[in-house]
Amino acid sequence: MDTLAVCLLAFFATGYFVLAGADLGTGMLLPYLGADDGERRLVIASFAPFFLGNEVWLIATAGVLVGCFPVLEGELLSAQLTVAVPLIAGWMVRDAGLWLRGRSGGRRWRAGCDGAVVCGSWAVALAWGWLLAALFSGAPERTAATPVGAVTALAVAALFAAHGLGFAALRLTGRPWARAHRLVGRTGAGRSFALTAVLMGALPLFAGPALHLTENAADGATLTLLVPVLLAFCPLLVAAQAWTWHAFRHRVTHPSYL
Repeated sequence: MDTLAVCLLAFFATGYFVLAGADLGTGMLLPYLGADDGERRLVIASFAPFFLGNEVWLIATAGVLVGCFPVLEGELLSAQLTVAVPLIAGWMVRDAGLWLRGRSGGRRWRAGCDGAVVCGSWAVALAWGWLLAALFSGAPERTAATPVGAVTALAVAALFAAHGLGFAALRLTGRPWARAHRLVGRTGAGRSFALTAVLMGALPLFAGPALHLTENAADGATLTLLVPVLLAFCPLLVAAQAWTWHAFRHRVTHPSYL
């Protein structure tokens, strides 16, 4: 059961980085992709149908960590509190900007919400990079040293942005698409997105060994209760995600959603 719990944690974490990394990366590039208010609405519409579903993968990851690895969850959260706080704050600010953007017709209001989307997306990406720096170094019990943490955070944030760029090139039309395509270049949007998806998925897999998961798993009775329920949840989550991507598979041609 402990091996299945580790596989479930890896599955949900990988899904989050691959899927949510796309909308976070696109949000990070919002000022570049959208030159005016209408174009920024188009960029947001490219990932608006997906971001809530993508965040479910993070909630599932946290649920597995809390339920199947409770001691590790407490130790990791306490040790990485200075990273977890900006991560959660960035998440809240980004989502607030997305939800509140259409609540007012004022241009300044929408500009402020766009700024919240950009700043929140960058905060989440950088915080993940700083957290991964500690895991990559094999020392999850303490925050990564400043130079190492800064370099890793910037590298991970750049990967988020590249992933979002490929996603934007696949989803957008008009001038925002042209700007995304200009940076994607000859690689092509599909190949660029596939490559960055592999790299994004590899991040939690390379970080996992530092957590010594099998040694920190919950007792057998707890895992016997939780793991079958989580396994039954997986097909539902995958099916819902597949339906969402199929339903919104076409390129965005006009501002919509939110």
